[in-house]
Amino acid sequence: MRPALLALFFGATCIALSPIFVRLSEAGPTATAFWRVAIAVPVLWILALLLKNPHEKGFSGKKLLFLGAGVAFAGDLAFWHKSIEFTSVANSTLLANLASIFVTLAAWLLWRQRPRPLFLVALALALGGVALLVHTSLEFSRTALLGDALGVVTAMFYAWYILAVKGLRDRGAATLQVMAVTSTLTALLLLPVALASGEQMLPSSAAGWWILIGLALVSHAAGQGLIAYALAHLPAPFSSVGLLLQPVVAAFFAWVLLSEPLVALQIAGGLVVLAAIWLAHRARG
Repeated sequence: MRPALLALFFGATCIALSPIFVRLSEAGPTATAFWRVAIAVPVLWILALLLKNPHEKGFSGKKLLFLGAGVAFAGDLAFWHKSIEFTSVANSTLLANLASIFVTLAAWLLWRQRPRPLFLVALALALGGVALLVHTSLEFSRTALLGDALGVVTAMFYAWYILAVKGLRDRGAATLQVMAVTSTLTALLLLPVALASGEQMLPSSAAGWWILIGLALVSHAAGQGLIAYALAHLPAPFSSVGLLLQPVVAAFFAWVLLSEPLVALQIAGGLVVLAAIWLAHRARG
C-alpha cells in the first residue's frame, strides 16, 4: 500500500508542474496538449515493449475501456489547457480536481458503492481547503468565468479518465500498456482539433521545445504513469481525493516560477487539504 500511496503523491506533484509548462509554452493550448502526448508516445512504447511482462494480458475485453480512456484524456487536456489560458494556475487546477466529486458520485450511482460518512467528511474538508487556497486569486471577470467553466468540464473528463484507467488496471492491463495506448489515442484525437483551431502549432525557439519535452516526459509520462500504477492498488474515490494535492503544489510552483500571489489564506488552505487527504486514507482503513 505504501508504494502505491507514494506513487500517487509523486505523480500528483509531476502533474502539478503541467500548468506551469502550459503557461510558458510558445505553442497554442490545444497544440501544447497534442505535443504533451505525442512526444511521450515513442518513449512509452519503447518502455512498454522492453519491460513487458510475459504474463501480461492482451487487449481482449478491454478495447472499449482503452478507447474511453483515450477520449476522456483528450477532453481533459483540451479543456484544461484552455482553462489555464483564461484563469489562474491555482484556480484551473482546483476546478480540474473537482473530478473527485464526479468519481464518488459515479461509484455511488452506477456501482452502488456508498461512501463512508468519514470519507464524505474528508472530501468536504478537502474541497473547502482547496477553496481557501484559491480564494484570493479568484477574479470575477468574463475571461476568468470562462476559464472556471472550462475547468468544470475538465473535471468531468478527468473523472471519466480515472474510472477508465482504474477499470483497465483491475482487468490486468499493465501501467505502461495503459499509458502507451491511451497516449497514442489521445494524440490522434487532439491533432485534428489543434490544426483546426488555427493556433500556433510549433514553438518558435529551442527553449520552447524543451518546455514541451518537459511537459511530455515529466508531467505526462512520469506523472500519469505513477498515477496509473497507484490506481491499481488504491480505490478510485480515495485516489481522486489524494490527487487534490495537485492544486497545493501547483499554487506553490506558480508562486515561485510565475510570481502568482500566495498569501496566508492560501497556505492555510493547502494545510487543510493535506489533513483531508490523511483523513480520507484513515476512512478507508
